[in-house]
Amino acid sequence: MDIQQVTSSKGINAWLVEDHSIPIIAIRFVFDGGSTQDPAGREGLVNLMTGLFDEGAGDLDSEAFQTKLDDAGAEMGFDAARDGTYGSMRMLAEQKDAAFDLLRLAVTSPRFDQAPIDRIRSQILSGIIASERDPNTVAQTKWLRAIYGEHPYSRPDQGTKDSIATITAADLAAFHKANFARNGLHVAVVGDIDAATLKQKLDDVFGDLPEKQLLRPVADTELKLGQRLEVDYDLPQTSLQFAYPGVKRDAPDFFPAVLMNQILGGGTFTSRLYDEVREKRGLAYSVDSNLVDHQHSNALIITTATRSDRAAETLGIVKDVVRKMAEEGPTEAELDATKKYMVGSYAISNLDSSSAIAATLVELQLDHLGIDYVQRRTALINGVTLDQVKAAAKKLLSAAPAIMSIGPKLEAK
Repeated sequence: MDIQQVTSSKGINAWLVEDHSIPIIAIRFVFDGGSTQDPAGREGLVNLMTGLFDEGAGDLDSEAFQTKLDDAGAEMGFDAARDGTYGSMRMLAEQKDAAFDLLRLAVTSPRFDQAPIDRIRSQILSGIIASERDPNTVAQTKWLRAIYGEHPYSRPDQGTKDSIATITAADLAAFHKANFARNGLHVAVVGDIDAATLKQKLDDVFGDLPEKQLLRPVADTELKLGQRLEVDYDLPQTSLQFAYPGVKRDAPDFFPAVLMNQILGGGTFTSRLYDEVREKRGLAYSVDSNLVDHQHSNALIITTATRSDRAAETLGIVKDVVRKMAEEGPTEAELDATKKYMVGSYAISNLDSSSAIAATLVELQLDHLGIDYVQRRTALINGVTLDQVKAAAKKLLSAAPAIMSIGPKLEAK
């Protein structure tokens, strides 16, 4: 895969993969910031804003904009994450001029008309009200507050009933002006377009944005581990969640940690947790572990769910598997098999469509991994030693975790 660095005349950078075999173009981009930038008392602002970019822009109201989007045969979407505000468009190459022009309007001149604001706000509010009756959503809110404290990561991205009601069109316009700026922009494009054409389109779409973002500073935070949170509900099944320390994406031991996690619980049907919890004892349908990498905090999270009368047993088994991994690490055979899997599965899970490639390239930019990362990745994985993986296991899994159970009260193991 040939990835080109493209820089427009106005200094906008993008990674491009040309593919002229299919007349489709996919663009994915992100502005630094995200829901951590929600002002206090107006939580959910970024999430609300992302629902409004196709609800009118420039001189087009909501209906007119949607009609032109359909006429252009383009699909456009925006979504809010904790550390970034994402946008994407997929279009027919022959309609790229009309499609990119609509994207330009959405990015640079969203209208934030009151009727669409009220309609999208009502949809979000309905979801918030419905989630108040969902035990897992209620528990997750408590979990985030427990492990992140007062940090912005503890706040629900969609906001609360009170905060969402306070957001005005002026708030949305002010945030858009402060956040949508060129120095916080990362872009990837895949498909039937050449570098010269893309340079012009980058300036057309993003060139009129302000040069610099005005972001609020967000502090790094450490997880509040070593605590036990029981969310009591009379349910036939108990959900369990564990949080251990994570590892930064740019840390020297990142790949050893990734390989260790894959062996512990990242492999769907081959991990130690899956083998002990499901295969040997039939205690759960699924059990997995994931490295969660945020800009200001990192974690290794284990999740599973089991019959409530077997929850204490399952909790004990998970802790035993983790303890053994921390003390002994994996075997050479486990590490070799995991390396082969991770090398072989990357293209299938990350590069199987133009949209997936664009999304992957944006994340590589955010992680500062370099335009040649895809070519270097195999060597980085194969270069990891067993001792390095054992060290990563000991470092991450020796800490006392934060543990949450959702269901009937259970005895600690």
